[in-house]
Amino acid sequence: MQIKNMPESERPQEKLLYRGASGLSNSELLALIIRTGTDKRSAIGLAEDVISYAADNIGDLGMAEVRELTEIDGIGEAKACSIVAAMELSKRLISKRQTSVKERVRDSSQVAEILLEEMMYETRELLITLNLNSKLCIQSKTIISIGNIDSAPMHPREVFGPAIRQGAAAVVLAHNHPSGDPTPSAQDIEVTKRLLDASEVLGIKLLDHVIVGNGSYFSMRNEGLFEY
Repeated sequence: MQIKNMPESERPQEKLLYRGASGLSNSELLALIIRTGTDKRSAIGLAEDVISYAADNIGDLGMAEVRELTEIDGIGEAKACSIVAAMELSKRLISKRQTSVKERVRDSSQVAEILLEEMMYETRELLITLNLNSKLCIQSKTIISIGNIDSAPMHPREVFGPAIRQGAAAVVLAHNHPSGDPTPSAQDIEVTKRLLDASEVLGIKLLDHVIVGNGSYFSMRNEGLFEY
């Protein structure tokens, strides 16, 4: 059924009911998460303030923490928790959708595409493996460890453990750099050498180590760092 002459001043909930979520702006969608305004500011006004706080980039909200959002006038802990929870759910849904299809891994750019949106918003280093079968199709994705702002533990036991249990034939290792620069550190390179040695002993091929930055990535295999 087509709705004609719908007033532009309608509330976000009414717009969603009649037009669908795709017809709402970012601030209107966020207003539905915030739900209520204050005496001085409407829910949409608060949503606009939150988006402005994120430098007008809705994606940057994925990195926001509750304590940061409560610095915005009118955003208390309850509203901040709702926003953070919605952003986390969005990231998990993206991750689930991207890894649920048992697609064949062709190259490092495909790995980066699978993980970029999920990892580039993380404020701590996240270490992930993609476990592949003999046809190089993704069997599973495993979060190996969550580190601090500049490091995450990478022990062969943890990295290859899930692959061993699942009978995987190969592994792609990935982690993020919260600084946004995906250039590997000396420690990244040294740890990768140890993991390559371990992969030969275990008979599970380490195909690549991909480092994710802010919208960019670094493939150790592509850059020749697997040629030791």
